[in-house]
Amino acid sequence: MSTPTTIPSRSSVAHPPLWLVALGLVAVAVNLRVVMASVPPLVDSIGVDLGLSNAALGALTTLPVLCMGVFAPLAGKVAARLGAAGAVQVAIGCVFVGLLSRFGGGNAWVLYLGTFVAGVGIALGGTLLPGLVKQLFPPGRSGLVTGIYMLAMMTGAGASSALSVPLAERFGSWQAALGSWSALALVGVLAWLPLSLGERRRRRAVAAEVVAPGRLPWGSITAWLIAGYLTVQSVEFYSSLAWIAPTYAARGWDPEHAGYLLSVFTALQLVSGLLGPVLADHVRDHRLLLIGASVVGLVGQAGLWLAPGAAPWAWAGVLGFGQGASFALGMVLMVDYAGTPHASARLAGFAFLFSYTIASLGPAAMGAVRDATGGFTAVWMTLTLLMIGQLGFSVLLRPRLPQVH
Repeated sequence: MSTPTTIPSRSSVAHPPLWLVALGLVAVAVNLRVVMASVPPLVDSIGVDLGLSNAALGALTTLPVLCMGVFAPLAGKVAARLGAAGAVQVAIGCVFVGLLSRFGGGNAWVLYLGTFVAGVGIALGGTLLPGLVKQLFPPGRSGLVTGIYMLAMMTGAGASSALSVPLAERFGSWQAALGSWSALALVGVLAWLPLSLGERRRRRAVAAEVVAPGRLPWGSITAWLIAGYLTVQSVEFYSSLAWIAPTYAARGWDPEHAGYLLSVFTALQLVSGLLGPVLADHVRDHRLLLIGASVVGLVGQAGLWLAPGAAPWAWAGVLGFGQGASFALGMVLMVDYAGTPHASARLAGFAFLFSYTIASLGPAAMGAVRDATGGFTAVWMTLTLLMIGQLGFSVLLRPRLPQVH
């Protein structure tokens, strides 16, 4: 994990127009959660057709998350060879191939292999985007830009969860429904292409400056605190994403309406995922926002545990609002606590290595809890108690923590 990388000097390189960069960011980001979010509404059909257990079905959501953790530290090496924009082009290409392969998902090996390939792409793209934001946009706009691409990411998640069942009914199979999202990834491939080609031309024409070796920040307390915060938050998020719809399907809801409930969870993230980073541009002590978002998420989790039948739409929405803000603010931390764009990518690689690797165990573990207890009460109790850890890390992320360099 120690490789020298090169980043063209900002002063000597003509960067693309910011609107073009923002458009490319949106086109890529909208695809970064589709692989996971499109599966839960169809999980019962997939399980029946392929004969998979609840734990195995949970792995369809957790495999990309595991890839996001394991392969995040490699993003810097790929960027050193291809440039950051070139590496993101490879990333969205992997997502496209992975989604396209789901047309053959009737074969379990093809389904899981395609999910793995897409997961590698998500790892590369998600790790490098914070550094590109820091490199190409003014510091006072980093929160806004982060919010915009978070909004795009959550829009993709919400749309894929809401439309998966209707698409399966229209196309006649869950394989076609999942594979059809490759069209959205193709848009991302094409939208990012001008940025990738432009970077390639600049790298050929401009002498590159050698930056510090790309070692992960193992000795930074700041990096460990951010990794801890994102680990708990990611376990919460991906476990909720995987099991909200099945929870209510088990309570007698039809799959389509259970999918709409998941859409409420993701739709409220559209609001908070943009609002949180925008507020971060104007609030010096981000703990105020981090703690507030965690408390809101705690209310939603507790509602799903203690009173799941009382107000399911409200609980899903409140939880989504809190988790959307929590994750988006975590992305802001990677920009704010990094001294350089390169350091931002290293910090993201370090934080994602732990957070996503551990979080990948969440949905499958919660599926095992369900199998062991015969219901979802223990699942939501566990997730509610975990939220206390997210609150604890929020308190520790004070403004004067040393930056990562």
